Amino acid sequence: MKDKDCFKQDRKHLVISKIRSGTVIDHIPPGMALLVLKILGISPGSKEAVSMAMNVPSSKMGKKDIVKVEGKFISDEELNRISLIAPEATINLVEDFEITRKFAVELPEVVEKIISCPNQNCISNSKEPINSRFKIFVVGKKVTAKCDYCGKKITNLEEYI
Repeated sequence: MKDKDCFKQDRKHLVISKIRSGTVIDHIPPGMALLVLKILGISPGSKEAVSMAMNVPSSKMGKKDIVKVEGKFISDEELNRISLIAPEATINLVEDFEITRKFAVELPEVVEKIISCPNQNCISNSKEPINSRFKIFVVGKKVTAKCDYCGKKITNLEEYI
């Protein structure tokens, strides 16, 4: 399949070509794929080949985003960070065009250096050599983070990642 044929659409389906080896992140909330790449440290200058589809139809979610990273097996720890903004995401590890492992992300209990505290008076925002650190929990269906230093709670995590 030629590169320009990576994304095809017939009348009922969007077809995205398979990757030979790497990671597929599925069931990302619509519009969050770029933030997933940011969380993983993948930017335009990165060496990884990335395929991304945004706002594609999903029977489970209505609409969803999908990210495929060729040639990189992302660690469980990295992927679990994604759960902060995509708690229903599923991960497929692929080798030789076949899925070798499939699992759902899990919310970590604590995250460091991922979220910035919105409290400007928090010690994590000072010139002190302190990394941000948040406890993660769910309130209702909303992922919530609480700063270990000042106690500030946030639910709109995507704004502070």
